[in-house]
Amino acid sequence: MNMTRFDPWSVLDLLQRDLNGRSAHRLALANGDADTATVADWLPPVDVIEEQDRFVLRADLPGVDPEAIAISMDKGVLTVSGERQREASAEVDGIRRYERRSGKFLRRFTLPESADADGIAAKSTNGILEISIPKQPQVQARRITVEAA
Repeated sequence: MNMTRFDPWSVLDLLQRDLNGRSAHRLALANGDADTATVADWLPPVDVIEEQDRFVLRADLPGVDPEAIAISMDKGVLTVSGERQREASAEVDGIRRYERRSGKFLRRFTLPESADADGIAAKSTNGILEISIPKQPQVQARRITVEAA
């Protein structure tokens, strides 16, 4: 007679994962990004900050190798994508639980015309990706005097 271990929490864990996945899908659709909804397994949280001379995006990407992150700029849209690999883990006494999302991620941001695409810089420190987007210098309006002839 085979005995199987009943784990009542496994059903709840599956339900939670399903709800989290659906939330990410709905969030992508709400942001008008249907491509993200079909391509991304998860969405990293991102803070967007506007400073006087630049825009700063900070994304929480713990466990993501900086070399696995791709950042591109095309037609005023900044795209941040990559993948977090699932850690290999051994099952200990039949207990295993995964709460951190793994797989592909993709976020897109439409930048204002004042953003300088050529000066974008990115760095990753302690699982936080910081993208700095400088602003273009603003052209001051000048008054033109009309001379009498």
